Amino acid sequence: MITLRPTDLAREHGISTQAVRNYERHGFLPPAERTPSGYRIYTEVHAAALRAYLSLVPAYGYAAGGQVMAALHRDDLDEALTLIDRGHSQLLRDRDTLDAVRTAVRHLTAESAAAPVPAPGAGTRTVGELAHQLGVTPATLRNWEGAGILTPARDRATGYRVFHADDIRDAELAHLLRRGGYLLEHIATVVQQIRTAGGTDALAASLDAWQHRLTARGRAMLHAATYLSAYLKHVETENDGSGCRTSTAPHQHR
Repeated sequence: MITLRPTDLAREHGISTQAVRNYERHGFLPPAERTPSGYRIYTEVHAAALRAYLSLVPAYGYAAGGQVMAALHRDDLDEALTLIDRGHSQLLRDRDTLDAVRTAVRHLTAESAAAPVPAPGAGTRTVGELAHQLGVTPATLRNWEGAGILTPARDRATGYRVFHADDIRDAELAHLLRRGGYLLEHIATVVQQIRTAGGTDALAASLDAWQHRLTARGRAMLHAATYLSAYLKHVETENDGSGCRTSTAPHQHR
């Protein structure tokens, strides 16, 4: 059996030896044996565990990556796989959301291009008119306003809501996303992104960066699966070689 020092594991990843010890203490690595003088003795199993953990981080995040490794070291493979499944489900939801936003932006951009240029002061809607245009109730629009999706102005004379072009765009986007089953909180976030970007054209350009991030996460998940599988094989080989299963539950350090 090849033995390794904390510096050997740390050097491979450009991290500190204290980080390696911390990962072991938190259960991300299996507990190390100790020499009579108290020094840790790491093996290829620990090196494989560290590679697996560090590959999980960009794919699933620090918290989930640590939970996966800790579950494995509690001998709970099903829990680890469930955590991984949740990460994949979240990525799929993010992809669906991106597709929905892109569809909405294309829809709104096409409508804007086809519509005639309104005269100054034209193109506004009352709450009733906008509700009729979208086929929803005025109460629905008021709910969207309460969720932060719509921010209509008020007529100074009457106090009634007045929806301008940007408000109508936001309402149409909200209507489209609601039909897709998205929650009001999520729609409010998307609408805020449009406002921050300065309109649908600017948002459409930023969606490419979102797509690249999702692609990077998907590739990171494939990368992590390779290292996680390699780690499990190391554990199985070590257990088969000893004739019994070695516990990987964390223990207290001196």
